[in-house]
Amino acid sequence: MVQTHAPVHSVEEIASGIFRLVFRSHELAATAQPGQFVNVKVNDSLFPLLRRPFSIFFVEGDLVSILFNVIGEGTRILVGKKPGDVIDVIGPLGNGFSAAMNSGGYKTAVIVAGGLGIAPFPFFLSKLEKNKNVLSFIGARTANQIVRFGFNRIHIATDDGSEGFSGNVVDLLAEHFSDHRYELPRIFSCGPTRMLKRLSEFTQKKNIACYASLECAMACGIGLCQGCPVETINGKKKYALVCREGPVFETGAVFL
Repeated sequence: MVQTHAPVHSVEEIASGIFRLVFRSHELAATAQPGQFVNVKVNDSLFPLLRRPFSIFFVEGDLVSILFNVIGEGTRILVGKKPGDVIDVIGPLGNGFSAAMNSGGYKTAVIVAGGLGIAPFPFFLSKLEKNKNVLSFIGARTANQIVRFGFNRIHIATDDGSEGFSGNVVDLLAEHFSDHRYELPRIFSCGPTRMLKRLSEFTQKKNIACYASLECAMACGIGLCQGCPVETINGKKKYALVCREGPVFETGAVFL
């Protein structure tokens, strides 16, 4: 983990209302792993006071990308950044997908992402062993909010039916798995908690291992503030911290 003042390389809108910010940091790029995140202080003033956590979207050379939509003052400030502006970044933080994606026992990697839950997966897929089969299930509100960068073998679900399956991405996954068989699948997911809960129920019925990156407000990002607990199931302790023990958990190990 490092704290760095990173120069902004670019900010661009890559889907309707969804922005990709790229900054330069050799230290972060060299050590980041799929599923980890960074905590960003958006400016030098006391407002907004708290840092914002963002999944690492992609790494290329010494360039690191994050993905966000504009939902508050912090992200409004970020979207206005210009090349050469400097942002204060701490990272890489948390435990990501590396242990689950690199352990044996599966041949088909199934990506299930809802909304901005697509954020960890372009980097994930760039690091995944080339001998794995890959399927990607992406859910969005509408067709113009679909981010395809870095994905392959994509199956789309939209809430309004404007592209692909009409409905939510877990229903799409269930329908697809009822019609197809895949050799030793393992599911990797990120999205709203409500989606992850339904996905966990589905994978437990199918006896498929599922690992999820939880979305949670994380003020400090390193476990000091104790502000991001998740209740564990049969764990050594009642609660784990999303920022420190996660953000990636096996879905059967936590209450969603």
